[in-house]
Amino acid sequence: MTLDRMILAMAGVMVLLSVLLAVYHNINWLWLTGFVGVNLLQSAFTGFCPAALIFKKLGIQAGCAFK
Repeated sequence: MTLDRMILAMAGVMVLLSVLLAVYHNINWLWLTGFVGVNLLQSAFTGFCPAALIFKKLGIQAGCAFK
């Protein structure tokens, strides 16, 4: 699995998890959903993603988006 797909998978899991926590626990978990969305949007324009740096250090192979 490439770095690009790992970032998308992690973002999807975080969004689903935060929505479930907001529904069943506390509405304030939606702030996490917003944070993930803003981070995805800024990484689309800048190419910088903190999660990509972490996954690179773990040895995940870079795809075409995060080189």
